[in-house]
Amino acid sequence: MIVNAPSTPESETPITIGAFWPDIEPFEIREAQRLDNTVTPPRLRSAIIESASTTIEALAAWKIAQIAIGYTTLSVVPSDEIDGSTIIEHRFKRAVGSLAKALLMERYRDFDASAKGDKRAEALTDPIDDCRRDHLNAIADITGRTRCTIELI
Repeated sequence: MIVNAPSTPESETPITIGAFWPDIEPFEIREAQRLDNTVTPPRLRSAIIESASTTIEALAAWKIAQIAIGYTTLSVVPSDEIDGSTIIEHRFKRAVGSLAKALLMERYRDFDASAKGDKRAEALTDPIDDCRRDHLNAIADITGRTRCTIELI
């Protein structure tokens, strides 16, 4: 059995997103989303940057409203704290991490074009959808919108 060595925080530098949003630690995303070293640091960084871009675009109007009220960073938006960060900060990081994982799983499932690879790609569809759902739920939780699940029959 081959075991991938865990990444160290020193090998993955934080991703800064701007004055309002908290920095994202790739190591924390790797740990929270259970991503091993088959996901290289450059690929993880790229996925996090794309995910953060999508997330902040989805929260653009909400951010403008918070700044208009006088909150200059996400960390000062009123919210209870858990483990040294506000709930909203945790949810922002969950949104970014969940979408990053979905993006990575979409890319990594296409390595094997054989029938076996097709079955594996099909098996990953539900987890990818789950990650995308987690991303959207985190955004809804941040903005105070209700979660809505609709299924066509």
